[in-house]
Amino acid sequence: MMEAISHFGGTVLSLIRDVLPIATILIGFQVLILRRPIHNPARVFVGLMFVLLGLALFLEGLELALFPLGRLLAEQLTAPAFIVGEGAEAILEFAWSDYFWVYIFAAAIGFATTVAEPALIAVSIKANQVSGGTITVNGLRFAVAIGVAAGVALGTFRIVTGTPLHWYIITGYVIVIIQTLVAPRAIIPLAYDSGGVTTSTVTVPLVAALGLGLAETIPGRSPLMDGFGLIAFASLFPMITVMAYAQISEWLSRRSKQADSNSDHQIESERGTLMHFKLIVVMVEDHHTSEILAAAREEGATGATVLNQARGEGISPAKTFLGLSVGNQVDVIMMLVEEHLSRHVLEKIAEVGKFDETSGTGIAFQVDVEDAIGVRHQISVLAETVEDRI
Repeated sequence: MMEAISHFGGTVLSLIRDVLPIATILIGFQVLILRRPIHNPARVFVGLMFVLLGLALFLEGLELALFPLGRLLAEQLTAPAFIVGEGAEAILEFAWSDYFWVYIFAAAIGFATTVAEPALIAVSIKANQVSGGTITVNGLRFAVAIGVAAGVALGTFRIVTGTPLHWYIITGYVIVIIQTLVAPRAIIPLAYDSGGVTTSTVTVPLVAALGLGLAETIPGRSPLMDGFGLIAFASLFPMITVMAYAQISEWLSRRSKQADSNSDHQIESERGTLMHFKLIVVMVEDHHTSEILAAAREEGATGATVLNQARGEGISPAKTFLGLSVGNQVDVIMMLVEEHLSRHVLEKIAEVGKFDETSGTGIAFQVDVEDAIGVRHQISVLAETVEDRI
């Protein structure tokens, strides 16, 4: 017990020496450069004490639990008895595939520790706020966690096989450079930072302990040459997976928009194929044109072409032509109307214009239209109107 207390006291003194330069710089800039008093110095002092105590307890926890646990798990997972069962002591070497559970454990511990990483949670929340919800908190966390899981698993494979570390790191950064050229620009800085936030308080101790434990227990491996390097994998692969996450999301978004657009065009095309139109022609005195147009719109007409100052002549001289006074100015109104609406429009025009009540006020008729182009933009509006009327 006394030995543990003495060790803890030594850790605290070591941390004071480490934290003192940081505190000196912060306070020195505040007082000497900015020439501003320190607000609430008592609170600042208590905060520094909490930092020292928290770091001391954290380091003691690493020494007492996490590092030994990582070494123990590495020893047990690489033990011949676990790999091939009893009687395996005579086997001196194993193939890389025999360490299957080592890779599974490495990926699992990499994923779990990253999801629980406080720094990553804070960055994910801030990224979600800044992006207006485009980057989801869990989406970024899981993308980074998958990257760490893949990186740590590949790093353990490197330890098992004893292959040079720089092969993997150089190849990984080549992939990062290529992704940087094609990934959405807004995600690139966040992807680079994601590699840093993963190597924090929770991930680093367990991953480092796992690497050192494997290097100590696998025959022919050096803890110095092979035990380190897992943190490099844990920092590299999140950049790859975060940019891949952004690229996949962008591709899915484009695909969804394209599918929606194609669906809309198909629906409009089908509606246009099934729709049949009538051409309504109205000849009316010019001072009644506005009334006729308003009445037609009420019944579903979407537009009209008006020819002003038309004049008609009969075969023999007469005062009227098609029921209109020859002496007055006449407007010719042409409307392309869906066949289910045409009769309603025609009757409304006759009612408003009083064509059947007063002689010479006007005439209207409709003719079949075999085909029409240039009406695609009206189809969606017409379809809703027709569905309401039928």
